[in-house]
Amino acid sequence: MAFLWIVSCLAFIGAAYGCGTPSIPPRVTHQARIVNGEEAVPHSWPWQVSLQQTNGFHFCGGSLINENWVVTAAHCNVRTYHRVIAGEHNKGAGSNEDIQILTPAQVFTHPQWNPSTINNDIALIKLASPANLGAHVSPVCLAESSDYFAPGSTCVTSGWGLTHHLAPSTPNNLQQASLPLLSNDDCKLYWGSNISDVMICAGGAGATSCMGDSGGPLVCTKDNVWTLVGIVSWGSSSCSTNTPAVYARVTELRGWVDQILAAN
Repeated sequence: MAFLWIVSCLAFIGAAYGCGTPSIPPRVTHQARIVNGEEAVPHSWPWQVSLQQTNGFHFCGGSLINENWVVTAAHCNVRTYHRVIAGEHNKGAGSNEDIQILTPAQVFTHPQWNPSTINNDIALIKLASPANLGAHVSPVCLAESSDYFAPGSTCVTSGWGLTHHLAPSTPNNLQQASLPLLSNDDCKLYWGSNISDVMICAGGAGATSCMGDSGGPLVCTKDNVWTLVGIVSWGSSSCSTNTPAVYARVTELRGWVDQILAAN
């Protein structure tokens, strides 16, 4: 009972702050792509965080799921000396945005994370101090274990990843890409037995995520709120826009997330 009570309280906390409802509405043209880039409306994905090294180098993305927790990819290999930057749009040195520089207190990696198969590519970051929620910083809703997001649904990924696989550096401004979901059977036409039940595929239709987007969100609308369905995991080494990218499937991993949040 205690576990259920804690989880229901966590759900209530998310609802109280309006998860998945940006104060600044995103504008998705369905022509968006991170490779070849479309800039996001500033602060329209308020759960997006930048994971940075101590020198400010951006290496992965993540998603705020409440004021104390961020979800990212296990392969990002986050450490407690890294920085979690919330409320950022332009990560350039000259930007004067009102960002929040947050510190990981603990990092929890899925116990079945397998770097060889890239299965269970999820990690949770418990923040040392809570993020201040507001117009530029607010959580995304988490997909429930029972949720179904149909192949063909249009979803959105965002990040500061490369806009071309040979680009010398990542873009300063947050980019977004509109992507269709694929069934795992269709995704296996590209990736074969590399695709497992804990993965979900999107793209292959002229847009893709790329290096530096790892750990960031793939969100779909459900009941008029943006819901985290995938976590940027892996894909084409050349960031081909004709090949679907692969994401950790949140519906399959939600049970583990609830366990970690309830126990910590």
